[in-house]
Amino acid sequence: MFSLPTLANPQFVNAHLHGKIKSRFSLLAIAVVGSLSLAGCQKPAETATSTETTTETTTETTTTPAADGDTIKVGILHSLSGTMAISETSLKDTALMTIDEINANGGVLGKQLEPVVVDPASDWPLFAEKARQLLTQDKVDVIFGGWTSVSRKSVLPVVEELNGLMFYPVQYEGQEQSENIFYTGAAPNQQAIPAVEYLMSEEGGGAERFVLLGTDYVYPRTTNQILKAFLKSKGVADEDIMEEYTPFGFSNYQTIVSNIKKFSTGKKTAVISTINGDSNVPFYRELANQGIKASDIPVMAFSVGEEELRGIDTSLLQGHLAAWNYFMSIKNPVNNDFTKRYKQYALDKNLPNADKVVTNDPMEATYVGINMWKQAVEDAGTTDVDKVRISMAGQTFDAPSGYTLKMDEENHHLWKPVMIGQIRADGQFDTIFKTPKVIRAQPWSEYIPK
Repeated sequence: MFSLPTLANPQFVNAHLHGKIKSRFSLLAIAVVGSLSLAGCQKPAETATSTETTTETTTETTTTPAADGDTIKVGILHSLSGTMAISETSLKDTALMTIDEINANGGVLGKQLEPVVVDPASDWPLFAEKARQLLTQDKVDVIFGGWTSVSRKSVLPVVEELNGLMFYPVQYEGQEQSENIFYTGAAPNQQAIPAVEYLMSEEGGGAERFVLLGTDYVYPRTTNQILKAFLKSKGVADEDIMEEYTPFGFSNYQTIVSNIKKFSTGKKTAVISTINGDSNVPFYRELANQGIKASDIPVMAFSVGEEELRGIDTSLLQGHLAAWNYFMSIKNPVNNDFTKRYKQYALDKNLPNADKVVTNDPMEATYVGINMWKQAVEDAGTTDVDKVRISMAGQTFDAPSGYTLKMDEENHHLWKPVMIGQIRADGQFDTIFKTPKVIRAQPWSEYIPK
């Protein structure tokens, strides 16, 4: 039987005993981010024009709007243009829907939430600039945003310097922890490690050989560093691990897929994919072109969800796998209501292709994060960052996943379930595995040095 992921190792930092949670980066992460200052973690984005960036500003300067202002300002920091807009726009829409719902139910502390939406345009240095603008000019009390790890790392020193608060909703590589960020996406032990454990299990096909294929930036490289160490701890030899990286927007997978086919000879092989964005389409197409089926070499994706599958011919992907903490197809009253409300919101706001909108894991994480922040503010009786940070510890929320999620009292990460889904022809997922309980996040992997 497939064994469940283990809980956090006691050696991890006890933030409250030390007075604060310190942000720390692995040497690898620092090196990669440094190199990305030249290469970029995604295609260089065109600079957003004034018409592309929706920014609400105010000349009123208030340090605690909950006490002094007419509204409570909330920053929305997602790319609405450039290469990441396809994924991040839906997170902006989810945030605005959630804010509308909170306002319709009386707001927070008797005040309406006022969203301030800015567009960092898929340009990671611009994330830092826009975060500073939100905190110093727009005077927001909290920021919800980010997708790529390099964009988060760009914002992190800004929120730490200004004692701002950011909620980050996407799965990531770990090796980071900050008192100014709450991580509502998955840590590696809530996605990557259990996914590989599943592939190695009898239920998952008993894979003995692994291809680590990703886009060339910090998240895939650090995640694969963790996975290589994990695989070696399970007795997988170096010669049974193939590692390959491609740039954002890469499309010519003929040679890579041919090499995967050769590599798989003689042993059961699986692909762990951290390919991001549109490159997934030519990759899966090339697998089909070379006659590789999911039953032959399954692909386990960490960055392919319902939004990425929307509008794509999923016949090429059918049967392949993805690991997340939520799927739209989950049947329970909370999710049924969540998806119904989002579809209605899309129609009411006339969003693009409103009749075909989907929900996905980062959207659920956005929704959970905003609602948890609301609860923490109300418990604290103020939007003051230091008091809200304390109030966030131990907050729980009944999520659309069907689980009650909890914000860890020490590490600013959510306790989340682990789910593995199989891609269907309609672009949805059949959940073929899920943990019976939520799993505590391990932001610092036991498999690589801090």
